[in-house]
Amino acid sequence: MAVYEGARPRSLLQPRRRLEPSLLRPQAPALPRRRPGVVMRARKRPRVFAMAIGAIAVAFMLAFFSLVQTVRVSTSAFDVNQLNGEYSRLQAQRQQTLSDIGRLDRESAIRRAAIENGLTQLPPPTVIPAR
Repeated sequence: MAVYEGARPRSLLQPRRRLEPSLLRPQAPALPRRRPGVVMRARKRPRVFAMAIGAIAVAFMLAFFSLVQTVRVSTSAFDVNQLNGEYSRLQAQRQQTLSDIGRLDRESAIRRAAIENGLTQLPPPTVIPAR
């Protein structure tokens, strides 16, 4: 940092002093200025570019959210179809069980199933006289 002799920090409370023109250094010849339109166009390009990038980012985010919602809906539809299939299977199994109970409910059916499984009737009970 360069330090100049006589330089002091400015106070915000005191107004600035105007220097005499003779104390100022000689002015350099004025350079031709650019037209303001060129500067304005140069400043607008980054804004347009930034706006385009921002619009593309927003479009991608909206497309991503749309995709997420579509996947969520299709997943829910798949789950509903799977549950409907399982419900139908359980209803068929319930109906089969009810028909089996109705068919096997009679005494003759129970006796026939027992004989098929190797069971026989018990012999008459043996009575042991008391002493």
